[in-house]
Amino acid sequence: MHQFAHLHVHTKYSLLRGAIRIDDLITRAKEMGMTSVAMTDTGNMFGAVEFFKKAKRAGLKPILGTELVISLNSRRDKPEQKSKLVLLAQTNRGYENLRELISMAWLEGLHDGIPHADFELLEKYSDDIIALSGCTDNVIARCVLEGRMDDARHWLVKHSDIFGSDRFFLEVIPGATDDQNKVNEGFKRLSSEGHVQLAAANRCMYLDRNDARTHEVLMCIGAGRTLDDPYRPRFDVDSYWFKPGETIAEQLGRDFHVAVSNSAKIAEMCEVELTLGEIYLPTYEVPEEHSIESYLVAMSKDGLNRRYAEFEALGKSIDKSVYEARLDEELGIIESMGFPGYFLIVMDFIQWAKRQGIPVGPGRGSGAGSLVAYALEITDLDPIPYGLLFERFLNPERVSMPDFDIDFCMNRRGEVIDYVTQKYGSNNVGQIATFGGLKARGVIKDVGRVLGFSFGDRDRLSKLVPEILGITLDQALEQEPRLRQMYTDDDRIRDLIDIARSLEGLYKSTGMHAAGVVIGDDPLWKYCPIFRGAAGEIVTQFAKDEVEEAGLVKFDFLGLKTLTVIEDAVRLVNRGRKAEDRLDLSKETLEDPGVYKLISRGDTEGVFQLESSGFQELLKKLKPDKFEDIVAAVALYRPGPLNSGMLDDFIARKHGRQKIAYPHADLKEILIDTYGVIVYQEQVMQIAQVLAGFTLGAADLLRRAMGKKKAEVMAAQREEFAKGAGVKDIHRSKADEIFDLMEKFAQYGFNKSHSAAYALLTYQTGYLKAHHKVEFMAAVLTNDRDNADKVAKGIRSARKISIDVLAPCVNLSGVDFDALDGKLLFGMGGIKGVGAASVEAIVEAREEGGKFESLFDFCERVDLKRINKKTMEALVKSGAFDSLSQPRARLMAAVDSAIERAQSTQRDLASGQANLFGMLGAADESHQNDTLPPAVMRVEEWAEQIFLANEKSTLGFYISGHPLDRFSHLISRYASTTIDSLGNHKNHDRVVLGGVQTSIRVVPFKKGDGRMAIIQFEDLTGSTEVIAMGQDFDRYEDLLTSDEPILVKGALRIDRDEDRTKISVRLGSGRRRKGAAPTTDEPDVISLQEVRATRSKGVELQVRSDQLSEQALDRLATIVSNPVFQGNCQLNLRVQTAPTEGAAFVTLASTARVRPSDEFAHEVKRIFSGECQLNIR
Repeated sequence: MHQFAHLHVHTKYSLLRGAIRIDDLITRAKEMGMTSVAMTDTGNMFGAVEFFKKAKRAGLKPILGTELVISLNSRRDKPEQKSKLVLLAQTNRGYENLRELISMAWLEGLHDGIPHADFELLEKYSDDIIALSGCTDNVIARCVLEGRMDDARHWLVKHSDIFGSDRFFLEVIPGATDDQNKVNEGFKRLSSEGHVQLAAANRCMYLDRNDARTHEVLMCIGAGRTLDDPYRPRFDVDSYWFKPGETIAEQLGRDFHVAVSNSAKIAEMCEVELTLGEIYLPTYEVPEEHSIESYLVAMSKDGLNRRYAEFEALGKSIDKSVYEARLDEELGIIESMGFPGYFLIVMDFIQWAKRQGIPVGPGRGSGAGSLVAYALEITDLDPIPYGLLFERFLNPERVSMPDFDIDFCMNRRGEVIDYVTQKYGSNNVGQIATFGGLKARGVIKDVGRVLGFSFGDRDRLSKLVPEILGITLDQALEQEPRLRQMYTDDDRIRDLIDIARSLEGLYKSTGMHAAGVVIGDDPLWKYCPIFRGAAGEIVTQFAKDEVEEAGLVKFDFLGLKTLTVIEDAVRLVNRGRKAEDRLDLSKETLEDPGVYKLISRGDTEGVFQLESSGFQELLKKLKPDKFEDIVAAVALYRPGPLNSGMLDDFIARKHGRQKIAYPHADLKEILIDTYGVIVYQEQVMQIAQVLAGFTLGAADLLRRAMGKKKAEVMAAQREEFAKGAGVKDIHRSKADEIFDLMEKFAQYGFNKSHSAAYALLTYQTGYLKAHHKVEFMAAVLTNDRDNADKVAKGIRSARKISIDVLAPCVNLSGVDFDALDGKLLFGMGGIKGVGAASVEAIVEAREEGGKFESLFDFCERVDLKRINKKTMEALVKSGAFDSLSQPRARLMAAVDSAIERAQSTQRDLASGQANLFGMLGAADESHQNDTLPPAVMRVEEWAEQIFLANEKSTLGFYISGHPLDRFSHLISRYASTTIDSLGNHKNHDRVVLGGVQTSIRVVPFKKGDGRMAIIQFEDLTGSTEVIAMGQDFDRYEDLLTSDEPILVKGALRIDRDEDRTKISVRLGSGRRRKGAAPTTDEPDVISLQEVRATRSKGVELQVRSDQLSEQALDRLATIVSNPVFQGNCQLNLRVQTAPTEGAAFVTLASTARVRPSDEFAHEVKRIFSGECQLNIR
């Protein structure tokens, strides 16, 4: 066996170039009997920690390296000539140098997204780094290829001078291209001259030889090319795979046997041991008279005194001795564990944010259990009244880094990060890397494009992958029969999917962690390599877990929309109020009856954490009447407790339907707020403390052990618990019984600190909705305005609680939704196709010149550089110009001429062509010029369905009517019930509903072929789910996926449990109620237009007598005789002769039979300018 080590290997971290997964690499190296292997990804060390740990675990020596682009001129300038080097860390010092070298290449040599080093950097950081010349892109290799051997020797000497002759090697690669073979021979010649040693490598890009084509596809994805593109990146041979050492030696031949053995020699030279798990906390500067410990004590005691003042203002009575003892205990633990600086750092940026008026959350996670954190204003929920435990956050018996997750207003989170960056230094603060992978749907699209599939074909194919988070292609093939059939039947599709499966999961891009920020005492590259983000940010090359292992402390700066909603709502409430009348939620008690009434009736759309329909049903059963009930509800509404029966016991005990029992009398104080049910992890800890004498630190270890379910650990913990309980005269059998109970509930128990802190936000949003509903809903909608589905849902919620919704208006609206005279005003920022910049231009013009009088006035006053034709059309469709008192269709027709005239006027003003007399007369002429052109004035208003469709397309909902309005008579005739009355029916009753679908989700059956559709279906009274299974969905797919009003027939499904009722309708057969008419062969889904056209018996046209001119009758006759409008319904006239004389009924000829379609109604209304009425019988 040849001694050989692979020293040039590209893994998945060589984004869209390397196709080797680290686990596969290590497994293959072990299978080949290798003892070491390198990872040398292009321009990065993203995977260094993962590779190091996994290789070590497998008994392999990990060699850490990179392949780096070298600029032959200054790295700071655009590179004129480039080279490449493979660099390997020889020692820990070499790793540190390599880490900083890569970082400097990113910071100072980034050109076209590629980091460049230069010889200046190489000289500075070359100590303990071994360099290989790499592939034919190296400058020495190029000189050899071009026959410039003297130049090759020059560059060879330059490299050797930097690294030393014992640490620079010319890389020879076997079985490759003619160019590479020529380079190998040239390198052999240079080596024979005594200038340098050779080292064999293979530039591994993929694991197996048969992966070559897949790798070509991967590179095309990265380059945006197709396989048949002559300019695509390519390797001309299939030799860049992870070859055995024997194959390397054989392909290179005897002349290069020393190069092969040198690879093993280099591997032996490399000895790097990463230091992982240390903590490098940044220094927090304290006043000279304080140590870091004494300053934390002083700040905590000062803060607690401020909290006492708040308690007094709220009339809250407390025992100060309890607070002071708890504070001293926590401070002692914090100091003993070495974390005073951490608390002060977090305190500093949170208090700064609050001083700037940036909303900060009351707490998140177990940190809310710390009284020190409460005193320092890191959190805003007093932990003592709610039994929140510090040891759940920081356990002195299990040393680990504290971890405060901090919520900030999502719009201003960046300001806090900027503050931290300025305080600690821009090089000492950075974001954390994330990696985006090739996922199931995306990789089908990417591979399909490379293989030449049309956009439509690859889009259709990708959409066959079920929309399930994290689904793989193998799972998709198993679950989706249509995809499986296409894979079986079509060779091209099978080829595409097979390649996609090979590439699935490889990394495609880098990103930044949504919340994580690291702070170092020194520049971050002293701890880990860094790179530049898309906007120039400093980003760690290690992901979240790896960066913490490298010793950097992570601080989570999270953006929470709810904080922004609360801030916006309070601002609207306080607008115009005197200072003494302003709402301050921090000064409101947690006992407002209106809040609990709102929550108990399930009126919680928009209320933090309680919005889902399932949660609303739970609240109707639970009927919370105190803050602790909200805390418990948040903890219990999870799959484990829901399935365990805990929730049912909790509710039954609260309402006296079940006796409250405690496992032991001493546990009453711990379990009284949860009616004897163990709900929280903290309760498990307290039970161990009270009954078995555990310290809270030891109790936290017990809780963790119960969660992990390790048998041997649990057996030891059981003995400790029984021993401690015995001291308190608790019998072993009773101790085991309680331990079993704790173990059971520990699986479901929730972190009470997190639940309580977030319950405070729940209460505050509930308070706003209960007492300031318009302002609250305006804030909710403002923060959802970029999501049309959420806006539509929010509008429905507002109407449900009797809030009048006003259409957007160019003369009233701003970007955001607003409260106006007790009504909800739609913000123009919520109109699809209207961006914030356009709205700002409108508001600026309005504030400067007053309300807009006409479309022309609007166009002449706004900045047309920020408002284009599409924006204008969206404003018209949405009704935003209705205040100009012109029909929307006419306004739409006038958009082009209004823009053209305004642009001409603005050009004249800009060029100074408007003379003094023109300016003086402009005011007089403006109103004359505002008149719409004659051609536009002849434009008739849109038909109702177009009118409403335009509203839906721009607003996401209907504001001036509903598509069902024109079918209300048919729905009342043919629908058997309405959605709001479904609860009055029995399970399995057959029902007919008339309505429209508002959303649809299609999923494959888990077993077997077929699909099911879950449809949100609404009528004029409410909404419900309609389920279409298998063939039923296939048969009616076109109607069920359209926006067309329909009748649906199906079996009612009612899941009723006390106050909880879930209702849905399933298409297809169902049990008939006794006495009901037998079913027919009528379809289960039918268009209401079709119903009107085929089942109506007559049409009555109601007009005034003065409208019946000869011309009008002629036009009516023309319409009636048009074959397009002919049908089976007799047309009759009802003529209103005078307001006091009633109406005359006129029966037309029997040939006047029509089809009562929307088109017919529109044409008739055109004759009478809309001033008529069509009644269909």
